[in-house]
Amino acid sequence: MHSEHASESHSHGTVEPSTSAKYFCPMCEGVYSDRPGDCPKCGMRLERNPAFKAETSKIWTCPMHPEVQESSPGQCPKCGMNLEPEAPAMDDDSGEQQEISSLKLKTVIAGILTLPIILLAFDNMIPGLSFEGVLSPRLQAWLELVLATPVILWAGGMFFARGWRSLLSRNLNMFTLIMLGVGSAYIYSVVAVLFPGLFPDTFRKHGEVQLYFEAGAVITTLILLGQWLEARARSQTGQAIRSLLDLAAKTAHRLTDDGSEEEVEIEMLQKGDRLRVRPGEKIPLDGKIVEGKSRVDESMITGEPVPVAKGVGENVIGATVNQTGSFVMEAEAIGDETVLSRIVSMVAEAQRSRAPIQKLADQVSGYFVPAVVLIAVITFVVWSVWGPAPAMAYAMVNAVAVLIIACPCALGLATPMSIMVGVGKGAQNGILVKNAEAIERAEKITHLITDKTGTLTEGRPSVVYLQSTEGQDEEDMLRLTAAVESQSEHPLARAIVQHAKTKGLEIPEIEDFESITGGGVCARVNSAKILIGKRGLLEENGVLIPEAFKADAEGLQIQAKTVIWVSKDQELLGLMAIADPIKQSSKEAIQSLHALGISVVMCTGDNLRTAEAVAKELDIDIIHAEVSPEDKQRIVKELQARGKRVAMAGDGINDAPALAAADVGIAMGTGTDVAIESAGLTLVKGDLRGIVGGLLLSRAVMRNIRQNLFFAFIYNAVGVPIAAGVLYPFFGILLSPMIAGAAMSFSSVSVVTNSLRLKRLRLDSGKE
Repeated sequence: MHSEHASESHSHGTVEPSTSAKYFCPMCEGVYSDRPGDCPKCGMRLERNPAFKAETSKIWTCPMHPEVQESSPGQCPKCGMNLEPEAPAMDDDSGEQQEISSLKLKTVIAGILTLPIILLAFDNMIPGLSFEGVLSPRLQAWLELVLATPVILWAGGMFFARGWRSLLSRNLNMFTLIMLGVGSAYIYSVVAVLFPGLFPDTFRKHGEVQLYFEAGAVITTLILLGQWLEARARSQTGQAIRSLLDLAAKTAHRLTDDGSEEEVEIEMLQKGDRLRVRPGEKIPLDGKIVEGKSRVDESMITGEPVPVAKGVGENVIGATVNQTGSFVMEAEAIGDETVLSRIVSMVAEAQRSRAPIQKLADQVSGYFVPAVVLIAVITFVVWSVWGPAPAMAYAMVNAVAVLIIACPCALGLATPMSIMVGVGKGAQNGILVKNAEAIERAEKITHLITDKTGTLTEGRPSVVYLQSTEGQDEEDMLRLTAAVESQSEHPLARAIVQHAKTKGLEIPEIEDFESITGGGVCARVNSAKILIGKRGLLEENGVLIPEAFKADAEGLQIQAKTVIWVSKDQELLGLMAIADPIKQSSKEAIQSLHALGISVVMCTGDNLRTAEAVAKELDIDIIHAEVSPEDKQRIVKELQARGKRVAMAGDGINDAPALAAADVGIAMGTGTDVAIESAGLTLVKGDLRGIVGGLLLSRAVMRNIRQNLFFAFIYNAVGVPIAAGVLYPFFGILLSPMIAGAAMSFSSVSVVTNSLRLKRLRLDSGKE
């Protein structure tokens, strides 16, 4: 059986989650399968993984010589034509649609057959309708049996199959209760039709044995309806991944050695291929522009609607859309290496993860079904002994109602449905969630630690001021500084090198380059020692700095400019001021963070005056200046020691210690540099607004989970006692098994439907 295969696959570890698992159970952790079927634990239909990638070896053949078959693209050895892939097996969602269609067909047929059963059973209660004198009670009973049998055994047969498997595997679930409830009502009624003389008076009303075909048929039909609606709703939970996968380009225009173009499938591309991308076309793969320029719509990756200008040497991301210009790019990532593939893989894995809040539901579910069966038995005994006549009939009805109304399915779906929809919503807006635990932790954040350069500022610093000492040449100082900084990867270093190139200066060779942590850099140029960095670094090395220069530097720092000092063989050459404009979105984002009750902490390696100038403009709560990556980790732990919940935003590499120490690490990145596996949340676009969106998403998802758990608990907490008849002694109210069936179906549907509301969430406001 498929379900047995699913369990075996997981226990032996032969099928892994995320993109390699073709089917999974949305309720039960660790149940994966490469074939469709039912979950061996909860009995639910296994759900197709929208991120599944078939591990198939594609065969490449020649359109003119089909006998030529190769395992990789190339040219035909006979005629020289490009080999083409054989038609691949389509891995669509046909299985999922077949299940929905099957449930719809069974629901419709069951409904058509159930209607006359209801008319036969309640003819005396419907004004103007009576079969008395037309049909004898005996014939009515047989008609109900004939009509109810296909409804219960054919349309509802899968419930009995799943319920029986749950008994054999000792994984009691919703279908155990359905099998016991509907099965008891059906078998009891069949025996009553075939052998009515076996029943004593306690089972009779007006001399006839009470039949429950209508209850079994209506319950089956209502549960089928609920399963159909639930399947339709669940099919939308994977829509985020499918929409991302659909964005990928199918073909590309590859440039050949002779300069011509050929249209090829994406699977045929190799690293290093040169590809032509025209206006309006999707960029085929991740790569770098080598000719031309354009503006690229990266909204499907970053969530940012404004197209980004791209030129020679800049990276482009596969599946984004070229807007205005034409360019040639070189492919640098193929297959699973692309940003889109990594995002899909991460989203799929996060959707399968379990939030800590799920542990409560799991613990309750473990005792749920045995407890309900016990309550049903007690209900039957109490009504059969102390109930009014016919006592056994009342006992039967109420025990079945208890079994039917209980729904562990809603309890099991409460958390995973919200996680699946929420993670997908985040991915569509450039917010990648590593696992469900990160969502739960992010909701409780009180402090956000963030860097300055590239997060609060544009991250594109430029040299705005140079001042050399008397007798020194500014261009010579810039030339020497650029030579040393050319070996550094710091954004400020790149700004200096770019400024020197803009002025057309020749940058000399250097030797003995050394990076001084938290201070600056030094190297030798033509045997002279060039020292570049903070004022303290130069003073520690015996460089004398005039008071006038110190005053000028302080004035520049108050204007939020970073000052770089330069010396040559312990002689001051001068200073440079570098400005990095504050992002227009930073002030708005910090206001939003404050509105969420979150304090913003800026940790920067820059000097205190520059940090204070930025903090004053942006209304930042706490400042830590001239800090190293190790200092950031210490600051995180100090806040946690005071009982604060800390989120750390960094690049995922230099800030790794602080990201690991924080309650939630937030990796900031752009394009192909996204550090997808470095933190709990990854923002494809390095922007504070993404942090706001991620925190709003976490709060919305956790609120949705609590709503779902409330729905699940309240249905069962209220429904089971009412079904057992606790209101009868006071108000004379009994719950029909048919109403119980409708309530059970509605509970699961309401949980899934409520989860789907997250698709309408606006991450700029947290509202729907």
